[in-house]
Amino acid sequence: MLNTPPPAPPATPPTSPVHAEGVSNDEFRAAMSRLAAGVVLVTAHEPALDPDGPGGDDIGMTATAFMSVSLDPPLVMVSLRDGSRMDDLLAEQPLWAVSVLSESQRHIAGRFAMKGRISDRLLFEDIPYVRGEASGALLVRGSLATLEVRTEQRVPAGDHTLVIGRVLTAGLPSGDGGPLTYFKGRYRQLG
Repeated sequence: MLNTPPPAPPATPPTSPVHAEGVSNDEFRAAMSRLAAGVVLVTAHEPALDPDGPGGDDIGMTATAFMSVSLDPPLVMVSLRDGSRMDDLLAEQPLWAVSVLSESQRHIAGRFAMKGRISDRLLFEDIPYVRGEASGALLVRGSLATLEVRTEQRVPAGDHTLVIGRVLTAGLPSGDGGPLTYFKGRYRQLG
């Protein structure tokens, strides 16, 4: 009689981690994907390391976790993934800007949401913008609204940081088109 090892157990597909409360990452993601969100481009200017050198870099990131917090004073909030370039920059530099993207600006949202993307300088290359006077950050032309902001508070929240900022300027560069939204994992148009 040959001594054969017992058959291997059937392979099980990898599952999303389940937290102590019983909700897996996949379940949470699926539930939250049913919440439609507006899409914005958050921008900031990273000052030059050497004051006598080149002028620093402009960086941007697509965000859907952005909201109004208060009217008096005017406050907004964005949620940033811990350790992201924007989170690192805004931990040191308090001025930033937000462009509320229109449905015709889907390509901008996709460009700044890519993982492993090329340099932000190249991403901004063919996008029409103006530099904000209060923040020095780039504001996308043709967006539905623009805000320039100064950070007032940073709140750790799980694997993200909630950045609450005071609105310094607000503009309405374009009234054309509807908002770009994000729903069920895709960019959408209202209607």
